[in-house]
Amino acid sequence: MDVPGNAYQQASLADASNTDANNVDASNDVPTRDLGFGSVVTEQSRQRLLNRNGTFNVKRHGLGLLHQLNPYHELMVMPWWTFTLLVIGTYLLLNVLFAVAYWLCGEDAILGLSEGMPRFVQAFFLSVQTFASIGYGYLVPSGMAANTIATVEALTGLFAVALATGLIYARFSRPSTNIVFSNQAVVAPYKDSQGLMFRIVNLRKSQLIDLSARVILTRFEEKDGHLIRKFYPLELERPSVAFFPLSWTIVHPINVQSPLSGQTADDYQRANSEILILLTGIDETSFTTIQTRSSYTCNEVVWDARFENMFSTGKDVSIDVRKLSEIAPHAAS
Repeated sequence: MDVPGNAYQQASLADASNTDANNVDASNDVPTRDLGFGSVVTEQSRQRLLNRNGTFNVKRHGLGLLHQLNPYHELMVMPWWTFTLLVIGTYLLLNVLFAVAYWLCGEDAILGLSEGMPRFVQAFFLSVQTFASIGYGYLVPSGMAANTIATVEALTGLFAVALATGLIYARFSRPSTNIVFSNQAVVAPYKDSQGLMFRIVNLRKSQLIDLSARVILTRFEEKDGHLIRKFYPLELERPSVAFFPLSWTIVHPINVQSPLSGQTADDYQRANSEILILLTGIDETSFTTIQTRSSYTCNEVVWDARFENMFSTGKDVSIDVRKLSEIAPHAAS
């Protein structure tokens, strides 16, 4: 079994408590804050609040087209292959448009045309040379119209190159993580009782330091004949680690103070429970704070199970990330 908080992590602990006093009603010690989702959503919606990829399960309707557009955000978060294809496509499209403009100016608008190549193709290559300020001198715009187009294209190319350079730099310098969560959480034996557990691993070579976890249980409870969603911060066996070189099994001990105390798998399912997770740490490469989120719904928590061991010891300490989500039923003794 993958022992929560292995010896390599124990050496890097920072004592802390994850009890959020602002989240608790002092009169009855019941968490009341809705974490920003709003009372209507938290009391009526049965949908999961947080998707596995960390995005919020929220849709906005009634916005105008301009309010829906957020090109900078989209350009920053889209995959690299999509961004690369978009840059190449924009580059080709601009040159085609300017080639059409040169072509419409007539045969005398471009000097140096060769006989063995279509005029539009040569207009395209003139556009490429002008756009990138290459200026080979073989193809030359002629006349007021063609030179005006060349002037506009040179200015467009200047702005386009600056914009593309800025976006590429921003994407490279933007702090990001590749922390992977286990596909399922488990309720497994822990010390003399049980514990709610899930595993994470950093797939990147860059290290994270001062990584802390905040875990919140949300579930529906009946009050005055109505179902109300409540939020409970879960106390963790280890809320933070100073270093994160391997994997980390995050454990909430189910003791008498735990909101899961006395709960069964059926109780957990009927309450439409969800585990919300927020990880915060510092990327040692850029020394910037990074965050990542995820959640486990009631269908993604396996009771009476345990994680398979993913560590191997020998000359080097290593982990097999392929076993991150492997679980096995717990054999009762």
